[in-house]
Amino acid sequence: MLEFKKEEIFIKKYEMVKEKKDFNSIINHSRFFKNSSYTIYIRKRNDTEIKFGLAISKKVGNAVVRNKLKRQVRAIIDNIKENFPNGRDYIIMIKRNCLEINFQEMKKNLIQLIEEIK
Repeated sequence: MLEFKKEEIFIKKYEMVKEKKDFNSIINHSRFFKNSSYTIYIRKRNDTEIKFGLAISKKVGNAVVRNKLKRQVRAIIDNIKENFPNGRDYIIMIKRNCLEINFQEMKKNLIQLIEEIK
């Protein structure tokens, strides 16, 4: 059986935007890009760190469904983290459309949106 260390699977805790005031600041005072699956808000930082925040509406589904989508998006981010430009905060809002597509399409849509950001 394969064993994974927890920190190797997902985004590290220090790479996450956690506080509500930070979420609101980024969402209200930043540029955004969107497609059918995601909306990404971006704020530049003074250092070279990257921080991510995930948000999903309660309209998408119950807690089990929302948490599953967040886990999938965290895994995608972890795999493609090097594609994100450094020195920025990202809030990724997951849309209802992600329920209707598979994991590979979710990944493709996020990569396309990142390429648009660059």
